[in-house]
Amino acid sequence: MDPLSDVFSLLKVKSVLSARFEAAGPWALRFPAYRHVKFGGVVKGARWVWIEGVTAPPMRMEEGDFCLLTDGSPYCFASDPAVKMQDGEKVFASHLDADGIVRYGPGDTRTISVGGTFEFDGDMSGLLLNILPPLVLVSANSPDARSLRAALELIRAETESVRPGAAAMAGSLANIVLVNILRAHLAASSGSTGWLGALSDPRIGAALKMVHEDMARRWKVDELASKVGMSRTAFIERFKNLVGLPPLEYLIRWRMTIARDALKTGNDNLASIAAAVGYASETTFSSTFKRMFGQSPSRYRSQVRNKV
Repeated sequence: MDPLSDVFSLLKVKSVLSARFEAAGPWALRFPAYRHVKFGGVVKGARWVWIEGVTAPPMRMEEGDFCLLTDGSPYCFASDPAVKMQDGEKVFASHLDADGIVRYGPGDTRTISVGGTFEFDGDMSGLLLNILPPLVLVSANSPDARSLRAALELIRAETESVRPGAAAMAGSLANIVLVNILRAHLAASSGSTGWLGALSDPRIGAALKMVHEDMARRWKVDELASKVGMSRTAFIERFKNLVGLPPLEYLIRWRMTIARDALKTGNDNLASIAAAVGYASETTFSSTFKRMFGQSPSRYRSQVRNKV
């Protein structure tokens, strides 16, 4: 798989598409702190979004725009930021109709929006959350938003009424939205650090893909640099600047991340896991794992199994 797909497979994403929100008249809603990631999309009209306590001004969302909220802080949506704030959770609970739509405010509907929640495996969430800005906004006019526009049409149809298989469709649509918001952010943010930003660099992205496709291989820096057409020095410098780690340290960290997931979710013995991530010696694997995570592989496995 490619690096982004690799990370998604470890995140164990749980997606929920929330109620459709149809609002009339002026409105402003505040929502409390949350876990991991929220998203919102505008089906009709426009609205403002901002994060409470952040100095950045509110951002206007037009029809077809999507946003991603990533830092867990309380946030607000409004037809006008100057309108008196209401408790969003209470409004949703008290205005939810039998057809699954939240209708709020008198008069003709001016704004229709949808939203959802993504929760990730706690041990792996930092792979994504640590390198995303608190608020990601993707415009419908963005050249990389075509798939999001298609997803919005499906969401529009899916949230108009309650139909059989709604829960399965909702989760699938939410996952499509998340991947495509990240793709659009990736395309628009070539200067981002971390593996997500590095994927957009033709040469470093190619090196990351090779490492992910064959992480157990005994990669040498000279070999990776040659394969992407760079000198050893230039490759190391650019890789570190974009990813935040030297190439071989990144490889080690990725191997240990995969090993940690295997220890948590699988039943292979330590020798098999060590071999799968590129270590012929179980002792070397164990010492590397302990150096990175502060405990031995066997202790980590015992700890996570006892929590279940």
